[in-house]
Amino acid sequence: MTSAPAAPGTPDLTVENALVFDGWSEELRETSLYVRDGVIAEVDSRVTRAARVLDARGAVVLPGLIDAHFHAYGISLHGLEFEAAPLSYLALKGARRLERALLRGFTTVRDVAGGDIGLARAIETGLVRAPRYLYTGPALSQTGGHGDARPADLEICLHGGHMNEVVDGVDALRTAVRDRFRKGAHAIKIMASGGVVSPSDPLRPAQYSAEEITAVTSEAARRGSYVAAHAYAPEAIAHAVGNGVRSVEHGNLLDPPTAALMAEHGAYLVPTLVTYDAMDRRGDEVGLPAVARAKNREVLHDGAAAIAHALAAGVPVGFGTDLMGDLEDDQLLGLRLQAEAVGMLATLRSATAVNADLLRRADLGRIAPGARGDLLVLDGDPFTDPAALWDAGRRRTVVRGGVPVEGTAR
Repeated sequence: MTSAPAAPGTPDLTVENALVFDGWSEELRETSLYVRDGVIAEVDSRVTRAARVLDARGAVVLPGLIDAHFHAYGISLHGLEFEAAPLSYLALKGARRLERALLRGFTTVRDVAGGDIGLARAIETGLVRAPRYLYTGPALSQTGGHGDARPADLEICLHGGHMNEVVDGVDALRTAVRDRFRKGAHAIKIMASGGVVSPSDPLRPAQYSAEEITAVTSEAARRGSYVAAHAYAPEAIAHAVGNGVRSVEHGNLLDPPTAALMAEHGAYLVPTLVTYDAMDRRGDEVGLPAVARAKNREVLHDGAAAIAHALAAGVPVGFGTDLMGDLEDDQLLGLRLQAEAVGMLATLRSATAVNADLLRRADLGRIAPGARGDLLVLDGDPFTDPAALWDAGRRRTVVRGGVPVEGTAR
């Protein structure tokens, strides 16, 4: 995948007296940064001093965080509400959701069910203040699959929603994939198993046939892209990965043999621990249906073990949140839950360098010359003061493309 061009004319920025986590290294490095035209040009104890200087003394500087499982249009946990709502309303609500994510320190998001070129253009041209935005367009679902929002007892037509589209058959899927790339999609999302909030499918069985998944993955590969698949259980994960899927979303029920299969195929795991925790804690608040609560209990406590299985097998583990409706304000809590499962270093890597590798964007998720000037400046060291990372009440400065985000600057 190609990188977005630099931003010529962006005022230069020098960040001084910083303790830097570069996206991978175990040790923090005391250094300074110089950002020119939105790109990190120098990382050294002595760098060019710009007219604009950010003094990071006493702070820790991270690469801007990446949420690899975000839904701008996910304004509700009820499928009919976001699938049938006016797109103009979804876009306006989605813009606010994106802005709040940026203010938390997420400078890039991958929208893996929804989004479109109109919202992306609004972000690129400055109409919307938001993270870098990579979208898949509506996820592809089989009839009666996770993306089919129609309750079993209602005869309604809803094949083309804003976050999901019901598409069956090899030829129809090929057309749908080609159309998404025509409209600027970063990647393709399919539903390869049942889901918590979908009304009529069990969680575990695999969805889509091998021929259908292969049609999608082969089309994506020819465009130099990849496919992300919603999947929970080993059967569904193996079915997806064995037919060319690169990014497994959620994967809560992953077991060691299937993790080994993922590693063999070079697949990534993007866990979303916080969405199940949030639905369990706040189900009453958001009106989560009883059937969804029951399915949520099936996967709630297994996500941490799935991450451990993946890491033990050598599977790259990213970070995502998947928070719908009012649950979005738990986004930073996702970092805490993942850190509790696998430690701070692995979590920071997941939300920066690993996610950047998943996105095939070497210019993101790192602090190094040539990387985008996307930074998160915390008021404490997350290795010794973890709350500095996920406590929304703590001071933080967000820098996107070398420009401190208004409302967060030190």
